[in-house]
Amino acid sequence: MELGRRGFIRLSGATLAASSIGALGFAPAGEALAASVRPFKLSRTTETRNTCTYCSVACGILIYSLGDAAKNAKASIVHIEGDPDHPVNRGTLCPKGAALLDVVHSPTRVKYPMYRVPGGDSFKRVSWDFALDRMATLMKQDRDQNFIAKNAAGTTVNRWTSTGMLAASASSNETAFLTWKVARSFGMVVFDNQARV
Repeated sequence: MELGRRGFIRLSGATLAASSIGALGFAPAGEALAASVRPFKLSRTTETRNTCTYCSVACGILIYSLGDAAKNAKASIVHIEGDPDHPVNRGTLCPKGAALLDVVHSPTRVKYPMYRVPGGDSFKRVSWDFALDRMATLMKQDRDQNFIAKNAAGTTVNRWTSTGMLAASASSNETAFLTWKVARSFGMVVFDNQARV
């Protein structure tokens, strides 16, 4: 190998610099830095894809939960971020979407059905069976009282205009289509899906 004058100077300078760093005690600094690095906080989590529930934009989110998935263990959500593979938001989130973790862990978040008796001043916790039966009963009563089979001209219209439905933004197009079919089969005219994705 031929070593010219410039190559010799470069090699000598690199050797001198490396030996000086080791002699001054900087060699263990790299090892200490590597030892002090924390493990990545999401390394043991389970990733779940979902849709942000705030508005009709329907941004994609990634939810990271920590738990061993044992039968009696309940996983805890530790991190929420935008989904970079989602075509709507491509990983970005608005301030409300970025604060979803705070909403999930909020002590005031409603986690079960609540019911206030007519004339009452407070809500009480009820079962899902009670809540769904109560909604179905009230919808049936309202539909029986307000269903319009024919208009003033005698044309069959089959309308139910006193009750409407708003589907959730976490719905996909397919779910929204099925919800629309159910609402229309009741005769509902007032219907919208929040997501429109």
